[in-house]
Amino acid sequence: MSRRIRLAAVTAAASGLILAVAAVLASPSAVSAGPAAVLFTDNFDDGNANGWSRSGGSWSVVADGSPVWRQSGTSSDARAMGGSIWADQSVQVRVKPTGFGGSNRHVAVTARMQNTSNYYYLGVTSSGTIELGRRVGGALSPLASAPSDGGVGTFHTLRLEAFGLNLRGFLNNVLVVSATDATFANGRMGLATLFASASFDDVLVTDTPGVGQPPTTTTTVPPTPGTCDTSARPNGFASVNVLGQNGTTGGAGGPTVEVDTAQEFLGAIAASGPLNICVRGTITLPGPMHNVGSDKSIIGVGATAGFTGGGLNIGLPNDDGITAPPANAVHNVIVRNLSFRNWPDDAINVQMFSHHVWIDHNDIGGGGFDGAVDIKRGSSYLTVSWNHTHNHTKNMLLGHDDGAGAQDIGRLKVTYHHNFFNQTPQRNPRIRFGEPVHIYNNYYLHNTDVGVACQANAGCLVEGNYFENTEETVTNHYAGPTGRCVARNNVLVGESGQPDCSGTVQEARDYYAYTLDDPNSVRASVLAGAGVGKV
Repeated sequence: MSRRIRLAAVTAAASGLILAVAAVLASPSAVSAGPAAVLFTDNFDDGNANGWSRSGGSWSVVADGSPVWRQSGTSSDARAMGGSIWADQSVQVRVKPTGFGGSNRHVAVTARMQNTSNYYYLGVTSSGTIELGRRVGGALSPLASAPSDGGVGTFHTLRLEAFGLNLRGFLNNVLVVSATDATFANGRMGLATLFASASFDDVLVTDTPGVGQPPTTTTTVPPTPGTCDTSARPNGFASVNVLGQNGTTGGAGGPTVEVDTAQEFLGAIAASGPLNICVRGTITLPGPMHNVGSDKSIIGVGATAGFTGGGLNIGLPNDDGITAPPANAVHNVIVRNLSFRNWPDDAINVQMFSHHVWIDHNDIGGGGFDGAVDIKRGSSYLTVSWNHTHNHTKNMLLGHDDGAGAQDIGRLKVTYHHNFFNQTPQRNPRIRFGEPVHIYNNYYLHNTDVGVACQANAGCLVEGNYFENTEETVTNHYAGPTGRCVARNNVLVGESGQPDCSGTVQEARDYYAYTLDDPNSVRASVLAGAGVGKV
């Protein structure tokens, strides 16, 4: 018996398995399943990796004390797949990470592989953890993680067990993570290096779970600052159950992808179906505007994610002849925690009867051409919240033209709350036709022209805001046809003018419940909470 066969037999015995030594061969083999059966094994002693399929990377059998299968590059998302299709499987491998090509990388064993983009994985990560997760359509979703003593340059034994809905991950025969998941019922096994390099050896697949030692720690991954939290939901008009959409959920139920290039981002926002898009770093977009499809969450990671050179268009192409919501109107979109700079048209534009859109915790200002956030042409049921807009004249427009009543009357229902309008002279917002437009608990600072301008028979409810040195705080006589506005319980400090309002307006409470903060506390809470890096 060679050293390699003895090692596989000893490892299996340590897991409580009874193996027939004759089944452990020096080349890849699949064995008929029976009680405590070996399903697959490979130790690469024959000098090749015949029987494996590969995607990406640079794979070769090399000597590392004994023959191992090494993926040597750190610049690709490399995977290998072997064996047959099994339901219950215990996949074990000795692995030595040899390099990570950046952060959020891993070296992993995989189970229930449908193909090289859909599987469960157990990986040693570049951040010093063991991560159990699933990959769906190429998007990684961690299910559990735990601290790890695994690192570069040392062999460790990983074992990923998938039995029924139960997933368990072992490091050096110690149970460290577990989860339940129903995404994949069966599949092949494999290896993965996500922009990392590693050596693999002593692959062993059985149909019996191991015993192992008790878990030392098991931690479910929570959303934290600096990650891509897709779980938050809006209040205000974006939360209303109407038009066949119950609130705004964005990409909920779909896979999650991380993007850091324009090509990746533009492909993601054009994809069909729900998708969570996590943006890392600042992406330079080709100008001017880029269409976002329905059921998308676009969320920045940390405080440095965003766009320069282009903007987002949420809506179908302009068409004055369409005066009722079309069946394919864009809907259910979330844009959160992103910075926008140097946009050549609008930073964010919502149009053509789009509905259920949430624009939250963004930083918009600096070098843009037209609107920071423009909403028009029959769009409705939006919430614009906790954004910091600054040093930009054409801030927020709601309704684009006095002659657009055929599309806008009865629509343009929007909530603006807890935004910081910082040295934005006008359009804070400028409103036509919408009713009710609910503007509450915002902080206005040094707006030299006008705060809220309500015209063209719009109905604006402006309450609980903090105005500081805003020349004309609220008016329904700004320009063009007059609107209607109710201003109540606002704080006016410095050189802020008194509201100029008349008429009656629908109550927002007729559509949704909300809690109004003490307006004297709004300045402090908005300064602390608005903008990027706060979610």
